[in-house]
Amino acid sequence: MHAIIDWIVQTVGVLGYLGIFVMMLIESSIFPLPSEVVMIPAGYLCAKGEMSLGIVIVLGTLGSIAGALLNYLLAVKLGRKLILKYGHYIFFKPETLEKVETFFKTHGPFSTFTGRLIPVIRHYISLPAGLARMNLGLFCFYTGVGAGLWVSILTFLGYFFGQNEALLNEYLHSISIALLVFIVIFALIYVWFYKKKVRKHRAKKRD
Repeated sequence: MHAIIDWIVQTVGVLGYLGIFVMMLIESSIFPLPSEVVMIPAGYLCAKGEMSLGIVIVLGTLGSIAGALLNYLLAVKLGRKLILKYGHYIFFKPETLEKVETFFKTHGPFSTFTGRLIPVIRHYISLPAGLARMNLGLFCFYTGVGAGLWVSILTFLGYFFGQNEALLNEYLHSISIALLVFIVIFALIYVWFYKKKVRKHRAKKRD
């Protein structure tokens, strides 16, 4: 871990702000690089006065959006063709694709935002969004909100605890659990409001 962090710090030191953007682009693409090993060292460099905290967070977020867009466009251009042609080999039927498209048309913003906060899923949530051809503006906005929140958390962790790996890991673990709890509560509230909206819509139809 120390060796990886040292390499990241050196790389960012050489490439500067561009290095943060490029690494977070890679992190958000289909070649996932853990965001922790990019933004935490960047936060540490901010604490040392070698980088600006605001610029680091903005470029980390923009890099995440750029990487997510690559996945989105890849799914738009190739995903549907590949699934319709080869999906049956992995038991992915056209009917399943239709369900994914319908789901993202209705719940795309919620799924994109929360997906950016969940480990592993954050790297791939853009693919089903692309398959469903989710509105590009909404996709970028909710990707940015989710990615910006996660990037900010990691950067501040690096800023305050970058030299203390034990304390850093403890806080990162606690924050990850807190985020999962937040997502569960947020999901329950979202489902409640969605069902309420559906009931009102059905009631209006009956009237």
